Amino acid sequence: MSRRGFLQAGAGLLLAAGLPSSQVRADSNEYRIVAAQARSRLAGPDRPETGVWAYDGTVPGRLVRLRQGEPARLVVENRLDEDTTVHWHGIRLPNAMDGVPGLTQPPIRSGESFVYEFTPPDAGTFWYHPHANSLEQLGRGLAGAVIVEERDLVAVDRDLLWLLADWRLRETGEIASGFSNRMEAAMSGRIGNTVTLNGEVSETEPVRAGERVRLRLVNGSLARIMALRFEEHNPVVVAIDGQPCDPHEPEAGRILLGPAMRVDVVLDMQGEAGRRYGVVDDFYDGLSYQLTELAYEEAPPLRSHPLDAPFVLPRNPLPDPDPAATERHDLTLQGGMMGGGMMAGMGGMNGGGMMQGMMGTAGGPAWAINGMSMTGDGHADMKPALTFQRGRSVALILRNQTAWWHPMHLHGHSMRVLSRNGEPVPHRQWQDTVLMAPKDVVEVAFVADNPGDWMLHCHVMDHQMSGMMTVLRVA
Repeated sequence: MSRRGFLQAGAGLLLAAGLPSSQVRADSNEYRIVAAQARSRLAGPDRPETGVWAYDGTVPGRLVRLRQGEPARLVVENRLDEDTTVHWHGIRLPNAMDGVPGLTQPPIRSGESFVYEFTPPDAGTFWYHPHANSLEQLGRGLAGAVIVEERDLVAVDRDLLWLLADWRLRETGEIASGFSNRMEAAMSGRIGNTVTLNGEVSETEPVRAGERVRLRLVNGSLARIMALRFEEHNPVVVAIDGQPCDPHEPEAGRILLGPAMRVDVVLDMQGEAGRRYGVVDDFYDGLSYQLTELAYEEAPPLRSHPLDAPFVLPRNPLPDPDPAATERHDLTLQGGMMGGGMMAGMGGMNGGGMMQGMMGTAGGPAWAINGMSMTGDGHADMKPALTFQRGRSVALILRNQTAWWHPMHLHGHSMRVLSRNGEPVPHRQWQDTVLMAPKDVVEVAFVADNPGDWMLHCHVMDHQMSGMMTVLRVA
């Protein structure tokens, strides 16, 4: 039997068994999404409501389900009191649909709408968020997930989405102000004190013994990095940033999620009926916490043994870079606060070089790429740092000279991660957001096949807004 036939047959058996399934097929590739103020009970049913900015009145915004290879039309209406845009994070779409104000489109003014039209070439897990006043708009709740469905159903019992985010809440339940804290911007960014799963603090997530779950993890935080452990379970990573990879268990059993990253895992629920198993985030030393618990129903197991069928997602139509004809470029990440209050990696820059591309933030930029700082969300005069001819294979050597972590996101493309600190990266990993530890050197490669001016920036939103952003042009 062909692989496609196997997947179809497996999915048919699962669905015929009457199992609970989240595999609801998209009935339309057309959506109307409204950005406006709303109220949400983020911290739990017994806690005060929080004033948020939301898509269609919910946090996170409505799940957008699209079909791979079919045209989509998404009308975004702005009912906020300020400009906004929407960036369809990770989707390889035309430049004019990328949602960067000034660079790719005019901002959506208050009371106005914008129509986004594109055909998603890749199936996978993506998300959408603003690219105007990004730090505050995302930090107040404007985010939602996008699932682009595979052409054929995938053989799992359930397809679950966890959109994770953190919030800085006051005792009153309201979101704390101070989104442009200069000190935070020069360090790790704005970390919240409350973490939500699909818009609320989660105590338990119900599961059934014996079922196989595809779990789509999305980190929608401004700055929080997560490292998730599933107590007494063995998640298998099957896709990163929407792109299928070779199935593998995560290093040291922890699923590492930088801001804006997505990881799809398969979980065979082999726990005991009636028991609970913790899901713990222990990325920050001494600050681990329980995100939720997998709460097993009392029902008998769905099956006595895990499915022995391998779980391999169909590849997306990504062009492979040609190693023999690859042009190589270095991009060095600089800046940030270090011990003694110095800006790391900026000591040798003159004032004129630092100020090119500036938008005039108070106190000047905190970060740079190759000595150049671009601040804010994007604007019409952003000159490209590098220009590639369309169709060329490109390798970028990203050097983190700072003392801080940076999830580096490239718009409009997905990058094959080749090596990290001189060691080859296994499992055929393609990413649009590459998490870099302090002093990391990471080599990525891609075919520059999507014409336009594309942002490359850190997705710790404080870092982007205070200078860690540049533009790559595909001519």
